[in-house]
Amino acid sequence: MLLDLSEEHKEHLAFLPQVDTAVVAEFGRIAVEFLRRGSNPKIYEGAARKLNVSSDTIQHGVEGLIYLLTESSKLMISELDFQDSIFVLGFSEELNKLLLQLYLDNRKEIRTILNELAPRPPSYHSLEWRLDVQLASRSLRQQIKPSVTLKLHLDQNGDHSTRVLQTDPATLLHLVRQLEQALEEMKTSHCRRVVRSIK
Repeated sequence: MLLDLSEEHKEHLAFLPQVDTAVVAEFGRIAVEFLRRGSNPKIYEGAARKLNVSSDTIQHGVEGLIYLLTESSKLMISELDFQDSIFVLGFSEELNKLLLQLYLDNRKEIRTILNELAPRPPSYHSLEWRLDVQLASRSLRQQIKPSVTLKLHLDQNGDHSTRVLQTDPATLLHLVRQLEQALEEMKTSHCRRVVRSIK
C-alpha cells in the first residue's frame, strides 16, 4: 500500500533536500519528540536562525515529516512501499535511505504513541432494565402498549456515566438480531483477516 501525499505535504517536504542530511536526521528526532511531548516553538525558532530561513518553513518541514511517519506507521507499510511512496518526491538516494531508516527505527514507538493518544470509547459496566405495559388510558379502555426502559452504566477512563434508553419490544428484538448477526459476521475468515491487519 502506497501513501497518497497531497500537494501541500509535498510542498512541506520539499524543504528537506535543501538542507544537510544531518539536519534532516535532527528534524526526524524533533518530529518524534513532537509526538511524545507536543510542539515547542522555541525549537523551530532556533533551527530557523541557524539555517537562515523562517520558522514557518522549519515548522512545515517538521510537520510534513510527522505526517509521513505517522501515516506510514498507522498503515504499517513495508520498506518497499515506503520507498515507493517517497520516490515520487524526487529526493536523492541518500535522503531516501535516511527517511527509510528514520521510519524503520521509530515506527513501533510511533504506533505506541498513537495508540495512547487515541480516544477510548466508553465501555460497558452494567445494565438495568424494566418492562412497562400500559393496559388502558382514559380515552382507550383496552390498550396494550409495552415499552422497555434500559439504564446503561458505562465506564470511560475511570469515569462512570449512565444512559437511559426507552424503546418498544419490536425495536429491541430487531436490535438484538442485528447485534447477533454482527457477532456471527465477526467469526468469518474475512473479518478475522481484516482485524488482524488492523492490529
